[in-house]
Amino acid sequence: MSADLLLIDRIRATDEAAWNELIARYEGRLLAFVESRLKRRDSAEDIVQETFIGFLTSLPNFDSTQSLESYLFSIAAHKMTDHMRREGRRPTLPLSVGKSSGGEWNLPANERTASAICRSGERRALESTALAAAMREHVNRWRTRGEWWKIQCVELLFVRGRANKDVADRLGISEQQVANQKFDFIARMNALLARQDLSPDIFPELNSGGA
Repeated sequence: MSADLLLIDRIRATDEAAWNELIARYEGRLLAFVESRLKRRDSAEDIVQETFIGFLTSLPNFDSTQSLESYLFSIAAHKMTDHMRREGRRPTLPLSVGKSSGGEWNLPANERTASAICRSGERRALESTALAAAMREHVNRWRTRGEWWKIQCVELLFVRGRANKDVADRLGISEQQVANQKFDFIARMNALLARQDLSPDIFPELNSGGA
């Protein structure tokens, strides 16, 4: 079994060290790829965060015949496409990715196309509602426990798009604690969404029997 597949198996088993290893291995390259095209560091950091969330959400359906690197860069490319559309911009550079983080970025034939991944406006609205419900439950749980720093941590990471080191400095905690909290938050959000008994059309990545 390849090193990437072993890493994925460890992440599926909720191994926090494996999640940190994935971020350490790919975060820098993803950030360089996105920033080179958007020319904005803050937007690039947001998209890289969204890329890792997208990866974790779609993990039940990850095809082990795919390259992990290509898969991550494909997610990032599609996130960039969405971002540029929201800003009213048309991509002028190839945003699909191939087998490495250099050169031309062309999707292998077995990768899903951008049109297959882009969600309809109606589906986005339903997903937003589901996410809001899961977030409320999560935040209420922290409030009940008095874990205010976790709320601050998630806000800085996912709302303000701060880097792990910046969040650690602001909250006076270690980068490892920030990384652990990020992993725990994403995994728990995934579980809360799965418990909502959503239609298979909403977050199909959560349905292990999907394509």
